[in-house]
Amino acid sequence: MQYEIKGGNLPVVICRLEGGESMITERGSMSWMSPNMEMRTSGGGGIGKAFGRLVSGEAIFQNIYTAQGGSGMIAFSSSFPGSIRAVQIMPGQELIVQKSAFLASEEGVELSVFFNKKLGSGMFGGEGFIMQRLSGRGMAFLEIDGSAVEYELEAGQQIVVDTGFLAAMSATCKMEIQQVKGIKNALFGGEGLFHTVVTGPGRVILQTMPVSDVAKTLAPFLSTPRQS
Repeated sequence: MQYEIKGGNLPVVICRLEGGESMITERGSMSWMSPNMEMRTSGGGGIGKAFGRLVSGEAIFQNIYTAQGGSGMIAFSSSFPGSIRAVQIMPGQELIVQKSAFLASEEGVELSVFFNKKLGSGMFGGEGFIMQRLSGRGMAFLEIDGSAVEYELEAGQQIVVDTGFLAAMSATCKMEIQQVKGIKNALFGGEGLFHTVVTGPGRVILQTMPVSDVAKTLAPFLSTPRQS
Protein backbone atom coordinates (compact mmCIF):
# COMPACT_ATOMS: atom_id res chain seq x y z
CA MET A 1 0.00 0.00 0.00
CA GLN A 2 1.19 3.48 -0.90
CA TYR A 3 -0.39 6.69 0.31
CA GLU A 4 -0.26 10.47 0.09
CA ILE A 5 -1.88 13.08 2.32
CA LYS A 6 -3.32 16.15 0.64
CA GLY A 7 -5.64 19.04 1.43
CA GLY A 8 -3.74 21.18 3.95
CA ASN A 9 -5.87 21.75 7.06
CA LEU A 10 -8.84 19.98 5.41
CA PRO A 11 -6.92 16.76 4.79
CA VAL A 12 -7.55 13.56 2.92
CA VAL A 13 -5.32 10.48 2.68
CA ILE A 14 -5.31 8.78 -0.72
CA CYS A 15 -4.29 5.12 -0.59
CA ARG A 16 -3.20 3.06 -3.61
CA LEU A 17 -3.56 -0.66 -3.09
CA GLU A 18 -2.27 -3.69 -4.93
CA GLY A 19 -4.79 -6.32 -5.98
CA GLY A 20 -6.13 -8.15 -2.92
CA GLU A 21 -4.97 -5.52 -0.40
CA SER A 22 -7.57 -4.15 2.01
CA MET A 23 -8.23 -1.07 4.14
CA ILE A 24 -10.42 -0.78 7.23
CA THR A 25 -12.49 2.16 8.42
CA GLU A 26 -15.25 2.43 11.00
CA ARG A 27 -17.12 5.68 10.52
CA GLY A 28 -18.00 5.88 6.85
CA SER A 29 -14.91 7.97 6.20
CA MET A 30 -14.53 6.84 2.59
CA SER A 31 -14.57 9.89 0.31
CA TRP A 32 -13.91 8.44 -3.14
CA MET A 33 -12.52 5.25 -4.65
CA SER A 34 -11.88 3.40 -7.88
CA PRO A 35 -14.73 1.19 -9.19
CA ASN A 36 -12.90 -2.05 -8.39
CA MET A 37 -12.85 -1.43 -4.63
CA GLU A 38 -15.25 -3.90 -3.03
CA MET A 39 -16.79 -3.11 0.35
CA ARG A 40 -17.93 -5.59 2.99
CA THR A 41 -19.13 -4.86 6.51
CA SER A 42 -17.78 -6.91 9.40
CA GLY A 43 -18.13 -7.12 13.16
CA GLY A 44 -14.35 -7.07 13.31
CA GLY A 45 -13.56 -9.96 15.63
CA GLY A 46 -16.87 -10.87 17.25
CA ILE A 47 -19.31 -9.41 19.73
CA GLY A 48 -16.70 -8.66 22.42
CA LYS A 49 -14.50 -6.50 20.20
CA ALA A 50 -17.55 -4.87 18.59
CA PHE A 51 -18.88 -3.86 22.02
CA GLY A 52 -15.44 -2.60 23.00
CA ARG A 53 -15.38 -0.31 19.97
CA LEU A 54 -18.86 0.95 20.83
CA VAL A 55 -17.97 1.97 24.39
CA SER A 56 -14.74 3.57 23.17
CA GLY A 57 -16.70 5.89 20.92
CA GLU A 58 -16.32 4.06 17.61
CA ALA A 59 -18.84 2.20 15.45
CA ILE A 60 -19.77 -1.40 16.17
CA PHE A 61 -19.06 -2.51 12.62
CA GLN A 62 -16.07 -2.03 10.34
CA ASN A 63 -16.10 -1.41 6.61
CA ILE A 64 -13.40 -3.35 4.76
CA TYR A 65 -12.47 -2.19 1.25
CA THR A 66 -10.52 -4.60 -0.97
CA ALA A 67 -8.97 -3.98 -4.41
CA GLN A 68 -10.38 -6.59 -6.79
CA GLY A 69 -8.84 -7.69 -10.10
CA GLY A 70 -5.82 -5.39 -9.91
CA SER A 71 -4.61 -2.22 -8.19
CA GLY A 72 -7.13 0.18 -6.71
CA MET A 73 -7.44 3.57 -5.05
CA ILE A 74 -9.43 4.77 -2.05
CA ALA A 75 -9.46 8.07 -0.14
CA PHE A 76 -10.41 8.84 3.47
CA SER A 77 -11.02 12.41 4.63
CA SER A 78 -10.90 13.96 8.08
CA SER A 79 -14.19 14.93 9.75
CA PHE A 80 -12.73 18.12 11.31
CA PRO A 81 -10.19 20.73 10.18
CA GLY A 82 -6.75 19.61 11.22
CA SER A 83 -4.31 17.01 9.95
CA ILE A 84 -3.95 13.32 9.27
CA ARG A 85 -1.03 11.48 10.83
CA ALA A 86 0.32 8.19 9.46
CA VAL A 87 1.63 5.81 12.16
CA GLN A 88 3.30 2.42 11.71
CA ILE A 89 1.90 -0.21 14.06
CA MET A 90 4.08 -3.24 14.84
CA PRO A 91 4.31 -5.86 17.60
CA GLY A 92 5.84 -4.09 20.59
CA GLN A 93 4.93 -0.68 19.10
CA GLU A 94 1.28 -0.44 20.06
CA LEU A 95 -0.40 2.96 20.25
CA ILE A 96 -3.09 4.32 22.57
CA VAL A 97 -5.29 6.95 20.90
CA GLN A 98 -8.10 9.24 21.95
CA LYS A 99 -11.67 8.39 21.08
CA SER A 100 -12.56 9.12 17.44
CA ALA A 101 -8.92 9.51 16.41
CA PHE A 102 -8.85 6.37 14.26
CA LEU A 103 -9.55 7.15 10.59
CA ALA A 104 -8.45 4.06 8.63
CA SER A 105 -5.75 1.40 8.51
CA GLU A 106 -4.40 -1.58 6.69
CA GLU A 107 -6.24 -4.80 7.49
CA GLY A 108 -3.44 -6.10 9.73
CA VAL A 109 -4.08 -3.42 12.37
CA GLU A 110 -6.33 -4.48 15.25
CA LEU A 111 -8.50 -2.09 17.29
CA SER A 112 -9.47 -2.80 20.87
CA VAL A 113 -10.71 -0.88 23.87
CA PHE A 114 -8.18 0.54 26.36
CA PHE A 115 -9.29 1.24 29.93
CA ASN A 116 -7.14 3.58 31.97
CA LYS A 117 -6.22 1.81 35.19
CA LYS A 118 -6.57 4.94 37.28
CA LEU A 119 -10.19 6.08 37.63
CA GLY A 120 -9.10 9.69 38.15
CA SER A 121 -7.54 9.70 34.70
CA GLY A 122 -10.91 8.93 33.21
CA MET A 123 -12.92 11.33 35.31
CA PHE A 124 -10.69 14.37 34.96
CA GLY A 125 -8.18 13.78 32.19
CA GLY A 126 -10.25 15.02 29.30
CA GLU A 127 -9.15 12.12 27.10
CA GLY A 128 -11.75 9.91 28.74
CA PHE A 129 -11.63 6.78 30.84
CA ILE A 130 -11.93 4.69 27.69
CA MET A 131 -9.48 5.07 24.81
CA GLN A 132 -8.45 2.84 21.89
CA ARG A 133 -5.47 0.53 21.47
CA LEU A 134 -3.99 -0.04 18.01
CA SER A 135 -2.02 -3.28 17.75
CA GLY A 136 -1.02 -5.85 15.14
CA ARG A 137 0.96 -4.84 12.09
CA GLY A 138 0.35 -2.23 9.40
CA MET A 139 -0.09 1.46 8.64
CA ALA A 140 -2.82 3.39 10.45
CA PHE A 141 -4.08 6.92 9.89
CA LEU A 142 -5.17 9.19 12.75
CA GLU A 143 -7.31 12.31 12.72
CA ILE A 144 -5.55 15.13 14.57
CA ASP A 145 -7.47 18.23 15.70
CA GLY A 146 -5.30 21.02 14.36
CA SER A 147 -1.62 20.23 13.84
CA ALA A 148 0.34 17.35 15.36
CA VAL A 149 3.33 17.95 17.64
CA GLU A 150 5.37 14.91 18.62
CA TYR A 151 7.72 14.24 21.53
CA GLU A 152 9.86 11.20 22.34
CA LEU A 153 10.02 10.75 26.11
CA GLU A 154 12.85 8.96 27.86
CA ALA A 155 12.14 6.56 30.72
CA GLY A 156 10.76 8.59 33.62
CA GLN A 157 10.57 11.81 31.56
CA GLN A 158 7.23 13.59 31.85
CA ILE A 159 5.15 16.09 29.96
CA VAL A 160 2.15 17.98 31.39
CA VAL A 161 -0.73 18.33 28.95
CA ASP A 162 -3.85 20.45 29.20
CA THR A 163 -7.22 18.75 28.82
CA GLY A 164 -7.93 17.40 25.35
CA PHE A 165 -4.52 18.03 23.79
CA LEU A 166 -3.32 14.42 24.05
CA ALA A 167 -4.05 12.68 20.74
CA ALA A 168 -1.99 9.50 21.13
CA MET A 169 0.81 7.90 23.11
CA SER A 170 2.87 4.73 23.00
CA ALA A 171 1.44 1.85 25.01
CA THR A 172 4.65 2.01 27.08
CA CYS A 173 3.68 5.45 28.42
CA LYS A 174 1.63 6.00 31.54
CA MET A 175 -1.07 8.64 31.94
CA GLU A 176 -2.05 10.15 35.30
CA ILE A 177 -3.92 13.18 36.53
CA GLN A 178 -2.33 16.01 38.47
CA GLN A 179 -4.38 18.65 40.28
CA VAL A 180 -3.46 22.26 39.57
CA LYS A 181 -1.54 23.58 42.59
CA GLY A 182 -2.98 26.51 44.51
CA ILE A 183 -6.66 27.36 45.00
CA LYS A 184 -6.31 30.71 43.21
CA ASN A 185 -4.59 29.08 40.24
CA ALA A 186 -7.26 26.39 40.03
CA LEU A 187 -10.23 28.75 40.32
CA PHE A 188 -9.03 31.77 38.36
CA GLY A 189 -6.19 30.56 36.16
CA GLY A 190 -8.49 29.53 33.33
CA GLU A 191 -6.67 26.22 32.86
CA GLY A 192 -9.14 24.00 34.71
CA LEU A 193 -8.63 21.98 37.88
CA PHE A 194 -6.55 19.13 36.47
CA HIS A 195 -3.73 18.44 34.03
CA THR A 196 -2.78 15.19 32.33
CA VAL A 197 0.73 13.95 33.09
CA VAL A 198 2.26 11.49 30.61
CA THR A 199 5.37 9.60 31.70
CA GLY A 200 7.78 7.89 29.31
CA PRO A 201 9.33 5.94 27.81
CA GLY A 202 7.57 6.33 24.50
CA ARG A 203 6.15 8.64 21.90
CA VAL A 204 3.52 11.29 22.60
CA ILE A 205 1.47 12.94 19.85
CA LEU A 206 -0.25 16.18 20.83
CA GLN A 207 -2.86 18.17 18.91
CA THR A 208 -3.01 21.95 18.78
CA MET A 209 -6.79 22.52 18.40
CA PRO A 210 -8.98 20.04 20.32
CA VAL A 211 -12.51 19.97 18.93
CA SER A 212 -13.81 20.27 22.53
CA ASP A 213 -12.06 23.64 22.90
CA VAL A 214 -13.50 24.82 19.58
CA ALA A 215 -16.98 23.85 20.79
CA LYS A 216 -16.50 25.85 24.01
CA THR A 217 -15.35 28.89 22.06
CA LEU A 218 -18.34 28.78 19.69
CA ALA A 219 -20.97 27.95 22.34
CA PRO A 220 -21.66 31.57 23.46
CA PHE A 221 -22.22 32.65 19.86
CA LEU A 222 -24.50 29.73 19.08
CA SER A 223 -26.63 30.21 22.20
CA THR A 224 -26.98 34.00 21.97
CA PRO A 225 -30.21 35.05 20.20
CA ARG A 226 -29.64 37.11 17.06
CA GLN A 227 -30.75 40.72 17.24
CA SER A 228 -33.16 41.79 14.55
